[in-house]
Formats: sequence, C-alpha cells, structure tokens
Amino acid sequence: MPPRTVFPAFFLLFAASGIQESGPASILWTAPAILLSALMIAWAAESAQFFIAQGFALAILAWMQTLPEFAVEAVIAWHREEHLLLASLTGALRLLTGFGWPVIYFTAATVHRRRTGTPLRSIRLEDHHAVEVVGLAAPLLYFAFVIWKGSLHIYDSLVLIAIYAAYLLILGRMPAEDPETIDELESVPRKIVLSPRPLRIVLISALFLGGGSLIYFSAEPFLGSLLGLSAVVGVPAFVFLQWITPIASEFPEMASTFYWARTVDRAPMALMNMVSSNINQWSLLPALLPVVLSISAGGITPIVFDPRQSRELVMTLAQALVGLMFLINMELAFWEASVLFVLFLVPFAYAAAAPVVTIVYFVWAGVEIVRTLLGQRQPRAVIRFAAIWNKHIAGHARGSKKSP
Repeated sequence: MPPRTVFPAFFLLFAASGIQESGPASILWTAPAILLSALMIAWAAESAQFFIAQGFALAILAWMQTLPEFAVEAVIAWHREEHLLLASLTGALRLLTGFGWPVIYFTAATVHRRRTGTPLRSIRLEDHHAVEVVGLAAPLLYFAFVIWKGSLHIYDSLVLIAIYAAYLLILGRMPAEDPETIDELESVPRKIVLSPRPLRIVLISALFLGGGSLIYFSAEPFLGSLLGLSAVVGVPAFVFLQWITPIASEFPEMASTFYWARTVDRAPMALMNMVSSNINQWSLLPALLPVVLSISAGGITPIVFDPRQSRELVMTLAQALVGLMFLINMELAFWEASVLFVLFLVPFAYAAAAPVVTIVYFVWAGVEIVRTLLGQRQPRAVIRFAAIWNKHIAGHARGSKKSP
C-alpha cells in the first residue's frame, strides 16, 4: 500500500513550464497545505507501519514522511531551475542532523531527568540499528565522489537507487521486532489502528490519496509564493528555499520523532527514523533529480553543480560524516548532540563562518576516524552489522542453496 503513494509526486511532471512567482500572501494557504499534506501522509504511514517489522517500517515511514520534499525538488527539476536545485535538499539534510538528532537527545534527556533525577548520558542504539548506521555510510561515500566530479548524472541515479534498494533488501531480511503498543501511537494513528480492518484500509488509503492530492495542487504554488516572498524581503531565493521549505516539509516527521523521544525508551527508534530519512535523502531524492531533469529536457541531462551548490553540498556532507562517526559506536552522547546543534546554529548567527564550520566538521570527522583506527573508539556498528549480515543475509543465502 505505501509505495503506491510515490506516484502523486510524479504527477507534478505534467505541470506547465516555468515556476510562476506568486504574491507573498499566497504563502498563507500554500504553506498550511504543504504542512497538512505532510501530516496526512505521516499519519497514514505511521498507521501502516504498525503492522510491519520495525527496521523496514521506519525506512518506509521515513520515505513517506519526506514525500513533500521529493515533490518540491521534482517541481524545480521539471522546470529546469538548476540554480535552485539542491537548496531544499541540503537544507533538509542539515536540519535533520543538526537540529533533529540533538533535539531527540535533549527531549529524551529532559524527560529522563524529570522521571529519575539522573542525567541521560547518551542514547544507546539497539543491535539491529547497526543496519541504519552502516546504511548511511554507503550513500555518503558515493556522494563524496559525486561532489568531487562536480555533477549528478543518470548513472549516478542508478547507483544511488541500487544503494537504497540494497538497504531495503537487508532490512527486509531482518526478523520482525516486537510491535509498538497502541498507547505509544499518536491519537490519529491510534484511532486508525483500532478501527475495523475495512475501515482502517479506507482511512489509510484516503490519507495517502488526500495528502498526495494536496502536494499535487500546492507544491508549485508553494514554490512560487516562496520566490515572491524572498524577493520582497530581499533574501536570495536559494537561501529562502533552503530553509523555509524543509521547515514545512519536515515538521510532521520532527513532531513524530520528538513524540517518541518523550518516552525515552523509544528514543533510539526516533533517532533511527531520522537516520532513515537521511539515507533516503542522500540516495533516492538526489537520484530523482537528473531523471526528472532529463525527461523535462527531452534527453539525458546531468546536473552540473555551480560554486554555491558545491559549497553547500560539501558542508552538508561534512556534517553528515561527523554525525556518522558519532553513531559508529552505537550511541549518541550528550556532548555529541551539543556539538551538532552548536555547529548547525553558527552559520545562522554569522554566515561568513560557514567555511570555517565546514573545516571544523571535516577535521572532527578525521579525528574520530583516527581514534577509531587506533582503537580508542569502538566501531560497534560495523561489528554488529557484520554479525547481522552473517546471520540474516549470508545465512539466508546458504539456507536457500541447501533447499531442494
């Protein structure tokens, strides 16, 4: 059921050419429409994932929750506004890692101290979460190559899609986890899950269809209103799209994960929901862009990064590498969450500091890599992923060969 909802995003390909800049006042209806569409899709996905194994469910949930982000980038690519491509992508990725991850920790730590009177030193991940941590490494490594060559081509799309497909395949081989209790769902998904099966199917389908329809009708006017508003306030369109679009499209996901973080015990799952979003936005979303651009242009057309796009991608990749190295030991410590949050905020307070922050990210990631190689930091995610691979992937393959 959930994968069928990707089609509304592609319906946007039939929009008229040229993003029409609209009056700033239209933001008053387009932003709520995007927000409502994201909420509807999130409610439907949360209800549907209640009946699926946790790892695979979180991947599908993250995919559905970021559908508005996919739609916005698809509109930009279809209209061949290449200078605006990657704006909301880089903004969303940095928002997830620099704001989302830390706030999950801060939320869980606050509730933990209130309940127990003791500090929460770190969020400790469960063994099966090693798949998500290692799964983040693959698209990051490939995207380092993409940034180095300065373009995103159709063949890059094939590689990124293959990476994401392999990630889903591994998750699909994992054993089912204990299902979350009904009480831990938010009110709307809880009511849907408790409904009789025929009504539940109707409600989930209606939410997916309604959310997709809202995206179809509001994504392009939303972009036009942002362009109009950026002109009025005198902020470059790239910067405006980079931060305003993700705030609207990522809000429902943030709300869901923070809700889970409040239970403390489900903070690791909340963090992995964010990591799953990072993975699909480092793989599926950029893979979509040259495909849509090529269809619109009538021939294979690569995306060649301009200097600004290159800088933004490098900074976003650097932040992601630091985040990955923080999770490589299967926990997010309080000081690591604080570092991510502070470095995320610095460029807002002082834009000229962005290059320095990028260097800090890379240096810090390098230090953590050296510490890991020297044995001062345990790469538990890699070790546990290897065990999972041997047990559930290689073991499954051996079992299949032995079967008659």
